[in-house]
Amino acid sequence: MATQLNNQSSTLASFIWKNADDLWGDFKHTDFGKIILPFTLLRRLECVLEATREQALETIADLAGQNIDLNVVLRQITGYPFYNTSNYTLATLGATRTRQNLEDYIAKFSDNARVIFEQFDFANTIARMDKQGVLYRICQNFADTDLHPDAVPERVMSNIYEHLIRRFGAEVNEAAEDFMTPRDVVHLAIELLLDPDDELFVNNPGLIRTLYDPTCGTGGFLSDGMEHVQSLRDRYSIAPVVVPHGQELEPETHAVCLAGMLLKTLESDPGRDLSQNIKIGSTLSNDQYSGERFHYCISNPPFGKKWDKDQDAVVREHSEKKFEGRFGPKLPRVSDGSMLFLLHLISKLETPERGGGRAAIVLSGSPLFNGNAGQGESEIRRFLLENDYVEAIIALPTEIFFRTGIGTYIWILSNKKGDARQGKVQLIDATSLYTQMRKSEGNKKRAISGEQTRQIVNSYSAFEPTDTSKIFDYEEFGYRRVKVLRALRMKIVITEGSFDSLETDKAWNKLSDTQKEAWTSTLIAHAGQEHEYDWLESFAKSAAKKNATLGKVGKPLIKAFVGAFGVHDPDAEPVLDGKGNIVPDDGLTDFENVPLGTSIDDYMASEVLPWAEDAFVDQSFCDSQDEVVGVVGYEINFNRYFYRYQPPRDLEKIDADLKAVEADIASLLDEVTE
Repeated sequence: MATQLNNQSSTLASFIWKNADDLWGDFKHTDFGKIILPFTLLRRLECVLEATREQALETIADLAGQNIDLNVVLRQITGYPFYNTSNYTLATLGATRTRQNLEDYIAKFSDNARVIFEQFDFANTIARMDKQGVLYRICQNFADTDLHPDAVPERVMSNIYEHLIRRFGAEVNEAAEDFMTPRDVVHLAIELLLDPDDELFVNNPGLIRTLYDPTCGTGGFLSDGMEHVQSLRDRYSIAPVVVPHGQELEPETHAVCLAGMLLKTLESDPGRDLSQNIKIGSTLSNDQYSGERFHYCISNPPFGKKWDKDQDAVVREHSEKKFEGRFGPKLPRVSDGSMLFLLHLISKLETPERGGGRAAIVLSGSPLFNGNAGQGESEIRRFLLENDYVEAIIALPTEIFFRTGIGTYIWILSNKKGDARQGKVQLIDATSLYTQMRKSEGNKKRAISGEQTRQIVNSYSAFEPTDTSKIFDYEEFGYRRVKVLRALRMKIVITEGSFDSLETDKAWNKLSDTQKEAWTSTLIAHAGQEHEYDWLESFAKSAAKKNATLGKVGKPLIKAFVGAFGVHDPDAEPVLDGKGNIVPDDGLTDFENVPLGTSIDDYMASEVLPWAEDAFVDQSFCDSQDEVVGVVGYEINFNRYFYRYQPPRDLEKIDADLKAVEADIASLLDEVTE
């Protein structure tokens, strides 16, 4: 069935895209998508209204001059929250006044439908097409295409949008993953998000739940979520409801989502205009649902996209609201904003007192491990894990997205974990669950089949340890990063060549030429001799008292001399400061990640001191949150838990292969020489 839907959508999308043949020469290929996509949406809406068109026009004529709200009447007639009062259709625009008639046609859509074409700046597109003489032809092409939901179901239509937008993105060299999630990934994420609550829906027939996507694009996640609940209604003859909400940054994809929502209805509230639930704007800096919470949240934010345009607003919210706002922990680096969406989703989960919420988010691998202890990324992981928000993380196959082949992951978040999952995190390795596509689509060479989706969901629901499902206490991902110091062991050896390094030192270059000459002659007298580290400072200060030409001796100059004449000597005694404390060697400073629950002393004894007897922990390097030595960090390394040892090939087999290759090369050379 899925294959049939994909074939139907691919064929129809290719047919629609053939309109580009009529645009060549008159428009740049980068403009094709801005023409074809809005015409597709227009025809879809027109097909939906066709059955009630005559009745609507008759009603308008009958009620002319009467004080009656036509909005209500016409919506009742169409059965949808939108309508059109024009006498025209794409088929009847005429060849002489096509532009004026099409403008009239679009202007007479209800406001909630007309905004779709405004976001495409369609009026200017129409004017350009009319000027180039292609407008009437394109209108006729689309008038002959049946896009009614009975002929083209919602899932097929979503696939068509996907094909068109990806093609449009490829034409203008845009990163399609910014607004497009493959349908198989959409379906898997929705199943993981909603499947655990199927029993809840079945046992509560009139249950109403909310679904929110802060990066909704064309609305794929929202539509699929509604279809999931619809399937329960079809199977069990119950009437649960999922109310969609979303926000999108790009006007064109927002318009596609609006069109899709105009065609959806809720059994509990048939007249509700769901397109009003789809907001536009940047979610990070302009949250259109500020203060609102939802039962289900889902998102696929752009991979590795900078958040510099949102930086001022995000930093302000972080500073002013702290954990009362969305971005309480430290902020990630501005080069990748995906972890900000993790925090955003947590802030949108319905409170546990009101039933709680669950979220699914598709991310690249970097949020699992980017950032050292104490840095923004690690602090966000710490916040999520220590507050027990992470239920599961699923590693997906590579090469399943259109514009990238990187590994991706679905995080399942929740503030209503069951008893068995309390304090636990489930990792699922689904990297081998894919079907090779017969024809690749960009970088997408693999797809996750329906059967494989069910296999992944079942593994998540079972919550049992297997070869591909591991269950951990969240602390197992944590560590304490400690600063390990080594004693400075150094002797002083003055050579003629070591004076060259002084020429790049700031303190030395602040001296006058006379002072430099005086110091050079004073120090060179000790060339070839070895001295203990402490000798240099006392000698320099004593020499300065005896010879005023040398000037004052400060710490910067002593440091310059040590840098030039100091020679590391592992057999020397440790250098001590004025208080008798060991002076650390900056060049030997290292950091160790001590697993949480492991004593730092025990770790040092087993992992460090056997190889560095003089190593010691810097007690001043502390965590700001608990003032304990070291800084707490968290990282989730999938390879560590799912690594499978692959024994090297037998040497005899390798040797046989090499000899076979050599024989082939020799044979080819013989043919050339003949």
